[in-house]
Amino acid sequence: MANHKSALKRIRQTVVRTERNRFYHKSTRTAIKKLRNETDKEQAAAALPKVSSLIDKLVKRNIIHKNKAGNLKSKLAKHVASL
Repeated sequence: MANHKSALKRIRQTVVRTERNRFYHKSTRTAIKKLRNETDKEQAAAALPKVSSLIDKLVKRNIIHKNKAGNLKSKLAKHVASL
């Protein structure tokens, strides 16, 4: 266990940030899954910008790598175009 006051604070901050990042990542993955299961082209096209925005926010918060985000957005765009 940490002995310094600053180290204890860092532990508290890490726990909070980990929970927050886990929430953002999980909610984005759920949105991606919903978009992949979508069969209606109009609804999928309407949802694509929202999901892309969520993915970009993950990159901004350093939760996922920017190349992974690009791959995800590309695959989702191809999926929507193929409907």
